[in-house]
Amino acid sequence: MPNVVRRPRSALRRPVTVAVVAVLLLVVAFLAAAALVPFAPATASTATYRAPTASAPELQFPDYGATAVEAEGFPQSLTTSGDRQQRSIASISKIVTALVVLEQEPLPVGEQGPSVRFTPAMEALYAEYAAQDGEVAPLPADRRMSEYRVLQVTLMESANNYAGSLALWAFGSMDAYREAAGDWLDDHGLDDTTIVEPTGLDARNRSTATDLVDLGKLALAEPVVKEIVGTASVTIPGVGEIENSNKLLGMDGVEGIKTGTLDEAGACLLFAATYERGGRPVTVIGAMLGGEDHDALDVDVRRLLHSVADDFHVVTLTNEGQTFGTYAAPWQDEVDATASRAASVLVWGSTTVTAKTTLEPVTLGTAGERVGRVRFAVEHHDPVTVPLELDGAIEDPGVWWRWANPFRGVEFDPAAATG
Repeated sequence: MPNVVRRPRSALRRPVTVAVVAVLLLVVAFLAAAALVPFAPATASTATYRAPTASAPELQFPDYGATAVEAEGFPQSLTTSGDRQQRSIASISKIVTALVVLEQEPLPVGEQGPSVRFTPAMEALYAEYAAQDGEVAPLPADRRMSEYRVLQVTLMESANNYAGSLALWAFGSMDAYREAAGDWLDDHGLDDTTIVEPTGLDARNRSTATDLVDLGKLALAEPVVKEIVGTASVTIPGVGEIENSNKLLGMDGVEGIKTGTLDEAGACLLFAATYERGGRPVTVIGAMLGGEDHDALDVDVRRLLHSVADDFHVVTLTNEGQTFGTYAAPWQDEVDATASRAASVLVWGSTTVTAKTTLEPVTLGTAGERVGRVRFAVEHHDPVTVPLELDGAIEDPGVWWRWANPFRGVEFDPAAATG
């Protein structure tokens, strides 16, 4: 009987043990890899934005003369009616006179300024302008008055002899005033305005309605002029009580600026009114030329102002919490990217609004975390940017989900895979 070599039982078990260990090591490596491999960013998608709509304005213009109106800060609101030719502007000329004089002889707010001494040439203006049926006011007995007081009588009472006196006081002669006024008009781009004398009694003082709107802006930008044209009445020593010739002052938000009346010009008004819209003051400036009389003109101005003011409205760009995008991870429902705050703008008339949403890559995130932005392009306005934030958390699903869904949603680098 041949000899049989018997191997030890331990030698037979060794290959089995090695195989089991190898399998266990592979399982451990797999579980470790499944637990530790990084996820790819959640799938991001943007929501469709529905832009707000606004109707085109319908302004109530008169059917005569020339009119222009604009809300300051809203250049798209500039609207005109009637002709666009130069027209006589009567005493609206005195606004130019006041601004030209103040440029020559500046007057700090709250001060009376230097004393104006009325010379014989200035005194003679009373009879000269009265003979032309122009508005005049008596001079003080001592023939002296502060620059501020002279401006008050000029702009409120519309006294022609005071306007002429200002021109002579500041420039020495009417010719010098005319040259200075021309230079001032050129410097401020009022190319369609002609001023030949300081009062407006000369019909050759002419302008367009749109130029006068720009003049109104300049008037309100000069604090002294703005204060005076917004004063209803005042008592001037040596002159008495004077009232503002603008009878609309204080009505419907009207705060100035200057009346004008001349046979060749008709009834004219350079006006401004301020309204509260969208939590902020809005000033409307306009000029209406060629009216039959001031009573009818004032009615037309009020009607126009109401129609301009009614066309202001607040456009809501977004509400707080409004959804502009979503993030979807394989292990949970979608999480929205929402506006972190509300945003709105004050607009006039019809306005186009568009929105562009930018979402940042997000893998895991907490509620309230900033994840992008939405930028609104608003016609005639500066763009508005609102941050976006998660309205919920994108949390790590945990090791059990990873093991149950191996390598699902993981970040995969094709370059690394191909070596």
